[in-house]
Amino acid sequence: MLLHCGAETVTREELFHVPTPLGTSTWYPLAHQTILGEVETQLLGSGFEVTAETHALSHAGARYFGVLSVTLPMKWEQDYSWVVGIRNSHDQTYPAGLVAGTRVFVCDNLAFSGEVRISRKHTRYAMRDLRHLTARAVGQLGDRFHQLDQRVQAYKCHGMDDLKAHDLVIRAVDCQAITTSQIPDVLDQWRHPAHSAFRDRTAWSLFNAFTEVHKSVNPHTAMRRGEALHGLFDATAGLVLAS
Repeated sequence: MLLHCGAETVTREELFHVPTPLGTSTWYPLAHQTILGEVETQLLGSGFEVTAETHALSHAGARYFGVLSVTLPMKWEQDYSWVVGIRNSHDQTYPAGLVAGTRVFVCDNLAFSGEVRISRKHTRYAMRDLRHLTARAVGQLGDRFHQLDQRVQAYKCHGMDDLKAHDLVIRAVDCQAITTSQIPDVLDQWRHPAHSAFRDRTAWSLFNAFTEVHKSVNPHTAMRRGEALHGLFDATAGLVLAS
């Protein structure tokens, strides 16, 4: 996980030492440690294996974002892995939540899609209901990962020439998947891929040109733009996924 805008990677121990602020009559913050622990417990209980982890804090520890690489026993080898993004805040910026995604091994590109909120907000009974809410959120990840596998395969099979790629880059600006200032970087990655795995002229290669550029933004922005990017590429590849 590449971090920007003042965020820094931390160890589990450092994460666990972040103090949780006192709540109010209407706001009950959840400890970062508690969120991570419940997610890991539910993942293991659902048969997932956690193979790697990265944790980051920003705004003096008030905002947390973590990435867990996960797999299932007997899962076939691929050129990318599943990841679970975890986020939580102590400054009421956003509620605790999960997001499914992928990490491409050759370049460490991350792409997130479809957040599942653990709690719509830190309400009075959020702590009491945390285990149930987390179990429900993790239960949705299996379908999300299956959809991601379908997406990657569809992108790899969809041919892409320069004309189509250039049109898609402009449409990506329209749907706010990138900014106008990022157009040259995306096109450079498309025309001169940094990795041989993306020399094929396919939607998958172009998608990774975008996610390479997304490394320059913070994880929360990358999440929003990743969802927009998936929507754009799904339509381009003629992919229809169940909601």
